[in-house]
Amino acid sequence: MILSDTMKGTKPLVIDKRNVFDAYKRVKHNGGSAGIDNVSIKDYTEHMSDNLYKLWNRMSSGTYFPKPVKLVEIPKSNGKKRPLGIPTVEDRIAQMAAVIVIETQIESCFHKDSYGYRPQKSAHDAVATAQKRCFKYAWVLDMDISSFFDTINHDLLMKAVRKHVTDKWVLLYIERWLKVPYQTHDNQLVQRAMGVPQGSVIGPILANLFLHYVFDKWMEINYPHIPFERYADDTICHCNTEKECKDLLAVIKERFTQCHLRLNEEKTKIVFCKTSRRKGHYEQTSFDFLGFTFRPRGAKDRKNNMLFTSFLPAISKKSRNSIAIAIKDWHLSKLLHRPMSEIAVLIEPQVRGWIQYYSRFGKTEFWKVMRHLNNALSYWLRKKRKKLRNKSVIGAYYMLAVIAKKHPTTFYHWRVGYIPYHKAKG
Repeated sequence: MILSDTMKGTKPLVIDKRNVFDAYKRVKHNGGSAGIDNVSIKDYTEHMSDNLYKLWNRMSSGTYFPKPVKLVEIPKSNGKKRPLGIPTVEDRIAQMAAVIVIETQIESCFHKDSYGYRPQKSAHDAVATAQKRCFKYAWVLDMDISSFFDTINHDLLMKAVRKHVTDKWVLLYIERWLKVPYQTHDNQLVQRAMGVPQGSVIGPILANLFLHYVFDKWMEINYPHIPFERYADDTICHCNTEKECKDLLAVIKERFTQCHLRLNEEKTKIVFCKTSRRKGHYEQTSFDFLGFTFRPRGAKDRKNNMLFTSFLPAISKKSRNSIAIAIKDWHLSKLLHRPMSEIAVLIEPQVRGWIQYYSRFGKTEFWKVMRHLNNALSYWLRKKRKKLRNKSVIGAYYMLAVIAKKHPTTFYHWRVGYIPYHKAKG
């Protein structure tokens, strides 16, 4: 890419052109749909050099103003809808340019048990740490913040941003991005006085910084003996006693009220991490964290003998249901004209993602998900092949198992060991 050079000192805001180009490359790699201007990444790339120069020129002169954010409402499992804001491609590039600058400035300030949106940290790290601490601590405070992204206080957020960021252009445009309105499908503008749009490029790092001071730093100062894991707004705290959990919950409610946040009373709960060694009957003995359910489960020794009950994570019911819905949405019954090899290519990206994420913990439970996938494929095979249509479901599954044995690399989940097995021909 060639960006025309401009003499130093002619722009009121100093922005490196290379920074804008690097931001473009990241946005292009991440993909995503068009904003309200209907300009896709492909469209933007056709005149990339010219577009990036114009963007840099406006940002450097202070005349860049973001367009309204396209509002898309995503259905939630409870019947409600979650607002998702989709900025234009140009605005995503501008936000990414700011992220590149500030992520190096604030990364070192974050708490070691803050795992979301950070390099070298992941959801798996948070789950693994939680698993270890559930062995050590008998009680968990599982917190849920009501509409967190939509209720972030702008004044408190900017106070945290200014503590670390000194670049004038970054501060100027963050304030503009925070105030930009939503635009609905019927072109109505929804003004915003608080919150960070979910779906924005800069939203995650701003939300993370906000909770760093609202929660992480506050816990470090006031309750250094209580460990926690936080991934964005998903947070669990580990306590030695039920009383300690109750006391902590009370002060956290007060702290959040001071910072204009509110805990979801229905979803926030105190959980007993029940094991063979921890006796007693309690109302709550499980919690969900980052797509996994922690609960008492039978544990085996190296010889595969059942020995004791441990408190372990495995794929949650909500995650299993989401996968089942995704499999249903493939509409395999409408793809009977496709060969099996094409079906394998079509579904591989999703299947690979499920396996890479959910198979890390609770392999036995995840096997049930893969069995459901194999069942769906056997139904497809039964409808596709005339000679199987009069066969039983077991017969179709048997045939799928025969194919898997002969061609174990056809599907991604077969290649990594989730092959359908049969005991007898149906």
